[in-house]
Amino acid sequence: MFKTPEFWVLAAFVVFFALLGKKLVDMIGGALDDRAQAIRKQLDEAEKLKRDAEAALAEYRKKQQDALKEAEAIIAQARTEAQALEAEQKAQIEQRLKRREAQALDKIAQAEAAAVAQVRDAAVELALAATRRVLTEKVDAGVAGGLVDASIKELPQRLRA
Repeated sequence: MFKTPEFWVLAAFVVFFALLGKKLVDMIGGALDDRAQAIRKQLDEAEKLKRDAEAALAEYRKKQQDALKEAEAIIAQARTEAQALEAEQKAQIEQRLKRREAQALDKIAQAEAAAVAQVRDAAVELALAATRRVLTEKVDAGVAGGLVDASIKELPQRLRA
């Protein structure tokens, strides 16, 4: 048993670990502790980054909601302004139409008055022509002179009326 090389390798291995085992275990344990501490630090940093990202996301969502509310307010204001402008335009159009209608009615009234005046003038001329013809054909000169004198006397009274 003591003469085999496996025994001496085993003995050297046991002595090696007996002398250096504690240091090796401490060194491996320290390395593992350092690694665990580094992992813990990375996890804490990741958790902090996650909280920061969630806070930023919440802030951006709030900004987005505020922007949507502002856009809705702008749209509502634009609709209100458009309706007011539409009502104003309708009122202006109605005023223009009423003015044009009044102008058309005035022109019609003027045309009617002119037509009535023309008809009167034509009737007066026709009556004068008929009267002249009747007077020249049927009335003698003495009666005609008396009618003219009577008409001249009545003229101031008729002009006042």
